[in-house]
Amino acid sequence: MALFKGSGVALVTPMKDNLEVNYDKLEEILEDQIKNETDSIIITGTTGEASTLTIEEHVEVIRATVSIVNKRIPVIAGTGSNCTKTAVELSKQAQVVGADGLLVVTPYYNKATQKGLISHYTEIAKHVDLPIILYNVPSRTGCKIAPETAALLAKEVEHIVGMKDAVGDISYTLKLMEQTQGEFDVYSGEDGQVIPLLACGGIGVISVLANVAPKFTHDMVMNYLDGNQQEALKMQLKVIPLVEALFSEVNPIPVKAAMNLMGWEVGSLRAPLSDMEPANVEKLSKVMQDFGISLVR
Repeated sequence: MALFKGSGVALVTPMKDNLEVNYDKLEEILEDQIKNETDSIIITGTTGEASTLTIEEHVEVIRATVSIVNKRIPVIAGTGSNCTKTAVELSKQAQVVGADGLLVVTPYYNKATQKGLISHYTEIAKHVDLPIILYNVPSRTGCKIAPETAALLAKEVEHIVGMKDAVGDISYTLKLMEQTQGEFDVYSGEDGQVIPLLACGGIGVISVLANVAPKFTHDMVMNYLDGNQQEALKMQLKVIPLVEALFSEVNPIPVKAAMNLMGWEVGSLRAPLSDMEPANVEKLSKVMQDFGISLVR
């Protein structure tokens, strides 16, 4: 059974003025996501600035999210690392604090071979009893999971159940589906290609867009899965300008700017990320208003 179908939000990590994690704001955001029918919370991923959280903060953000959500929808914890030992420890801790599943990005910078990827994911899976979604985002990691590698892991390694496909290439997605023979849960990792990926057999999205348009993102996916493909396609086309604006600088810079424009007060970003360029904020603001999102400033 799939961890979830529909829209999973790749949640930001809200920060205070001193750049400590703002747990009160995290609770507000989580409650709003659940109210707007988001189907799963993905915490401590790329959008959540996991790379600049300490190990202790990483685990505490997962624990707090699990406690607040309280089993209303699944909580999937990002626990990837370019160090296999670190990824194992983060994954074990996420299980201890109650996560429902794991999202594990490929190793980055050291660029493992396919043999290395198989060893990496097999080792992580040996130490947990949670379903694992592979995260394939070569534009950020310099490392790509081959469809054949994904198929081998899905077949031979217990707990590996799916992939967040952020390759951005529908030909890759089709090859992945062919290799895994429909026995693998595939989620779009590209907000601008949700409906094309669903048409290939995917079951949902792990979405940055859902931070600012949670109900819209949920409805777009569910329209497609419920058979209303034309409406889903219409929604996908409508949201393209907003998606482009949300990725006009490196994620999560624009989405945090967007949430602050909406009044969420999610704070700034930890270095080396920096606040969005003022000219790009103006463009983002206009696109958000054109889409129908109310701004407070």
